[in-house]
Amino acid sequence: MNPSAASGPPASRSLLVAPQWIGDAVMAQPLVQRLAARGERVHALALPAVAPVLRAMPGIEQVLEMPFAHGRLDLRARLRIAQGLRGEGFARAYVLGNNVKARLVPWLARIPERIGWRGEAAGWLLTQALQPSPTATRQDMRLHYALLAGDCDIAALEQPRLQVAQRQARASADHHGLRQPFIALCPGAEYGPAKQWPAEQYTALAALAQTAGWRVALLGSPRERTMATAIAGALPAGAAPVSDLCGRTSMQQAIELLAAADGVVSNDSGLMHIAAALGRPTVGIYGSTDPRHTPPAAHRSRALWLHLPCSPCFARDCPLGHRNCLRALDASWAWQTLRELMQAAMPRDAA
Repeated sequence: MNPSAASGPPASRSLLVAPQWIGDAVMAQPLVQRLAARGERVHALALPAVAPVLRAMPGIEQVLEMPFAHGRLDLRARLRIAQGLRGEGFARAYVLGNNVKARLVPWLARIPERIGWRGEAAGWLLTQALQPSPTATRQDMRLHYALLAGDCDIAALEQPRLQVAQRQARASADHHGLRQPFIALCPGAEYGPAKQWPAEQYTALAALAQTAGWRVALLGSPRERTMATAIAGALPAGAAPVSDLCGRTSMQQAIELLAAADGVVSNDSGLMHIAAALGRPTVGIYGSTDPRHTPPAAHRSRALWLHLPCSPCFARDCPLGHRNCLRALDASWAWQTLRELMQAAMPRDAA
């Protein structure tokens, strides 16, 4: 890393070009905390799916949405946004993506300092392209982003934090028919099947929760509808129906529902990171990925990971064809872990 990066006087206004993945955006919050603490007024540029996360993030003053699809250049749209940013007084831009597309808007907007990691095309269009150290392979993503504000240590970073007004969270839960207490299960993962705990384990977990008297909601994107149907349909005869909300909420509503939930069990996904950053008791299920690289915020969370000899492989699907890192992770372990987290949180939540 370049030790002189970001060593000048703090800018009065800074632009944060958010990453394209929801979980990564949550893990950028310690960077936002560092910038705000030294007097920078942070505005964010984000894709529509990520923008609600930034709006719940302390330290962000304003969020501008970028109407781009994943992988699309959309040069005209980028130029239009950049033209709107000119004259806004941004002295610095922090580019969290490693590709050239992420750097285009601040460059076209003529923001004088553009700070990011070297990445694609050797950091082209950046004025300060930080070089990872040889020992920084798959380091904690919170530290990876926070280093854009200058040298720091992972032990000195605060945990990622999101905020939703309690009244707003409860209103959203009431609107979706979820009267407390309830737990939320998030069976999806955009990256691929190697991050998805099998549907039968989620069914077993839902049954354990219902037996203990908890309502159960399923949250996710439209892609999880088939899995959600399988989970709900495999519950024992006579079991209370689960609330299947997969694909039936906006991202903003999903954030509010997670804020209202008494507990959350999720694959390593954006929803897991949101729930943990909201301070909800959260169990993260890890298979092909590594909780040392993308950990949930540690307020009231725990990562379950078998760490088999073949994991983490970081593959989208299991290269060995068995997904034992997920199949062997038992629902009773997840339920017991969640119960412990919820019991520990009860006095604080009640207060």
